[in-house]
Amino acid sequence: MKKTDKKILEEIIRVDHAGERGAIKIYEGQLLALKTIKQDKSLKEKIEKMKEHEKEHLEYFEKEIQKRKIKPTYLLPLWDIMGVSLGFGSALLGKKAAMLCTASVEEVIEDHYENQLKNLGNDEMELKAKIEKFKGDEINHKNIAYESGATNEGIYSIMDKVIKTGSRIAITISEKI
Repeated sequence: MKKTDKKILEEIIRVDHAGERGAIKIYEGQLLALKTIKQDKSLKEKIEKMKEHEKEHLEYFEKEIQKRKIKPTYLLPLWDIMGVSLGFGSALLGKKAAMLCTASVEEVIEDHYENQLKNLGNDEMELKAKIEKFKGDEINHKNIAYESGATNEGIYSIMDKVIKTGSRIAITISEKI
């Protein structure tokens, strides 16, 4: 029976807490742009639904942080600002860009969660089940984004690479500090 290393467990919970909060901040930025500058009721409704899933995920990881006495990443304030900015900026660029933002982030998170599932032992079955469920939600968000017009072709390929690289860097940093 594989047991989860304490350091790995702390990193998983810390980074997932930061990531789910970051996702909410991205959606908040997009919604701010959609409520003020770019009027798109259909897109606004999709983003609001996805944000609700992220809230459920964040609530779970907030409880885990408290229950297990794990310090959240010190960079939460920076991630909050960057998340809102990324969301706002992507929504200002239009529906394709806003949906690509979701798709790009969710593709990174899908791989990230899959790697976490491999590192968790049988002593963390509840956490594994939650991560598996949340991974399914993130895949669903990615699919909704592509069905709603996300594309990573042409000029959007640059945006896709920048968002994915930024997401991976935030993950690596948030695991450690």
